[in-house]
Amino acid sequence: MSSILSVQNLNKSFGNKHVLHDVSFDLKPGHIVGLVGPNGAGKSTLMKTMLGLFNYDSGSIKIAGETVTPQKHESLSKVGALIEYPGIYPFLTGWDHLQLFADGDHQLIHIQKIISQLNMDSFIKRKAKGYSLGMKQKLGIALALVNFPELVILDEPMNGLDPEATKELRDLIISESQHGTTFLISSHILSELQRLAQDLLIIDEGRIVQQTTMHELLASQGKQTIMLMTSDDKKTRQLLKKARFKTTPDPRVEVVATDDNTMPEVLRLLVEGGVDILDVTRLEGNLESSLLEVLKQSRIQKRLAEEEAE
Repeated sequence: MSSILSVQNLNKSFGNKHVLHDVSFDLKPGHIVGLVGPNGAGKSTLMKTMLGLFNYDSGSIKIAGETVTPQKHESLSKVGALIEYPGIYPFLTGWDHLQLFADGDHQLIHIQKIISQLNMDSFIKRKAKGYSLGMKQKLGIALALVNFPELVILDEPMNGLDPEATKELRDLIISESQHGTTFLISSHILSELQRLAQDLLIIDEGRIVQQTTMHELLASQGKQTIMLMTSDDKKTRQLLKKARFKTTPDPRVEVVATDDNTMPEVLRLLVEGGVDILDVTRLEGNLESSLLEVLKQSRIQKRLAEEEAE
């Protein structure tokens, strides 16, 4: 599968400060990717550089196979973005903004769809100068999506959103990704990112210290299990044992998840075996603790390498 975004050996400095060090990664079409790391790790600098807002010292950035620099950015027409705070004209309405930035055919239909999905109908015809932080954030996200982008880059998109609006955004991102849009999302709200992202880029001190899937990261820090409530637990255990699924000794029926295919395979087995599934819950690790452990190990390895080099 070709990459919608390819970053290779990217280096960026501000004066004598080297802020991005040989950053390399690829993003697959239709994936939701989380960009995570501590404050000052280089997340915003990386996103701004990918959008052609900063020049870079060496390396390459390609979107859909086309190189991006501040002087060459035709491929950015395939990209939607919200970095830091949305740029909003206070005396225009939200609807005016969307019409101003929309292009192509059938845009009015797509504008109305985004407005409905983000529940913006009640304020979209009001001037933006009276918008709350959450309203402005919704408008910024809508502007990032208005032109059917192939790649969407979002920096802290949940800022200012209440729980209902956060769920609406989550549902919209998942829906758009299922239609082939790739998302790169940086967020400090790790619990939300855990529910959204399939893949992860972990950055620290300007270096990508790990590129992995959400499942692999959580599984590496602790066992993932699938808890089942069925109409016949005894028969369920027999079917699981025969199919060689690993279960825990817990009195509840818990299956050890070895990969993302475990749950659908277990459910299919039980349905075909005539067992009614009353409830199913995935019990998995915590992104915050997993991230902290990765950063800790990465810094230990870096320190040891520096000591050996001395």
